[in-house]
Amino acid sequence: MSPGPRFDEMNAGMPGAPDAVREPYRTYARWLADQPADVMQQRREEAELIFRRVGITFAVYGTKDEGGSGTERLIPFDLIPRIIPAAEWREMRRGLVQRVTALNRFIRDVYHDQAILKAGIVPAGQIERNAQFRPEMAGVDIPGDVYSHVAGIDIVRAANADGGGTYYVLEDNLRVPSGVSYMLENRKMSMRLFPELFSQHRVEPVAHYPDLLLETLRSLAPASANDPTVVVLTPGMYNSAYFEHAFLAQQMGVELVEGKDLFVRDGFIFMRTTQGPRRVDVIYRRVDDDFLDPRAFRADSTLGCAGLLDVYRAGNVTLSNAIGTGVADDKSIYPYVPKMIEFYLGEKPILQNVPTYLCRDPKDLQYVLDHLAELVVKEVHGAGGYGMLVGPAATRQEVEDFRAALKAHPTNYIAQPTLALSTCPTFVESGIAPRHIDLRPFVLSGKSVQMVPGGLTRVALKEGSLVVNSSQGGGTKDTWVLEV
Repeated sequence: MSPGPRFDEMNAGMPGAPDAVREPYRTYARWLADQPADVMQQRREEAELIFRRVGITFAVYGTKDEGGSGTERLIPFDLIPRIIPAAEWREMRRGLVQRVTALNRFIRDVYHDQAILKAGIVPAGQIERNAQFRPEMAGVDIPGDVYSHVAGIDIVRAANADGGGTYYVLEDNLRVPSGVSYMLENRKMSMRLFPELFSQHRVEPVAHYPDLLLETLRSLAPASANDPTVVVLTPGMYNSAYFEHAFLAQQMGVELVEGKDLFVRDGFIFMRTTQGPRRVDVIYRRVDDDFLDPRAFRADSTLGCAGLLDVYRAGNVTLSNAIGTGVADDKSIYPYVPKMIEFYLGEKPILQNVPTYLCRDPKDLQYVLDHLAELVVKEVHGAGGYGMLVGPAATRQEVEDFRAALKAHPTNYIAQPTLALSTCPTFVESGIAPRHIDLRPFVLSGKSVQMVPGGLTRVALKEGSLVVNSSQGGGTKDTWVLEV
């Protein structure tokens, strides 16, 4: 699991045939070899122009332009797709269904019987001290016992001993995972720029994701709702993912609302409309727990709806994802997921975890301190590529600063080996070059577990970088799952 030979998604590089192209890419590679560099550059400029016109941007927090406001950026779109053969996707899909099913059972268990804590498989302290644990949800039953209706599971691939590549789950995003709008827009862009490629490849579609999402949300509405009304709750236009909130509401044909548009009456949630109040049955919320209800959580929040928690606990509205779901996507809980799968499902994990050191454990902490320059260290509540150390790419001062932080607050961190993430050819300023990638499939859990084939491939555009997050300068690729 230590950095070593990287797995190239397109080029096999087998002994005696260093330029061999892997089978799923062969048709594409022949097409790519015939494309003049200036034509590809024109296509990239066209894609950037279209994305900017449509408004596909995100806000970068912590940066300021000359006027003092947050910076708006495009997420760069790479022209070269990531291709996954059907057999690989089938196995990955099985692993994703298994993992998300177990995680949902774990969340329900944490707020009800706590059997896994009593069995000593997950330490009770990991829950009691978890900032995402919501005591208000103890004993609360929700439709279908499903907590994370929309999950984004981050998957990476690393080279193995036989020259192949092994998939690993790097992270579970179960609260308000983002990025699905880029998956959909990337596909539209690929089909617009290179329609001939889709006649040469049998690529599984992804455009039906909004339909699956709406179906999932409606299936979990309160029993009293005959024709459920679904809304998307956004923090507002200044949120970094606002484009996605508006995009998904439009694609599902539902209302995009802010907290000020909602109110509680007679134990139900209503939204204000030009035709008068309308009852809301399902809220696809893109607002964190702390800001959902100023009476129950942060009193200074203006993003939620006062009294929402009481309506939710009474079973008169469904929230997606459920309050308290974050207890399972904390990075300190991640190491226990394989044991959850065995405990709840009686199965061996199909998708493996990356080995992880829990810095709260004195032995693990000592190992991490002794090997800090070799490891990736992450804050347990961190996201977006912030609050982490990539040891091999860090300066001596950065390593020493992290050493001090670890010693001061070891429970706030985990560490993992620095994986040589797989690479995929990417069109950059210097031409076509390998860049590291990951994959975020989006898993929908309702009465059944569903997903569209593939997901969002993120790419680290800086040479040698392992950080694919858009907030850290990463880009995205279209992801093609080939039909059988």
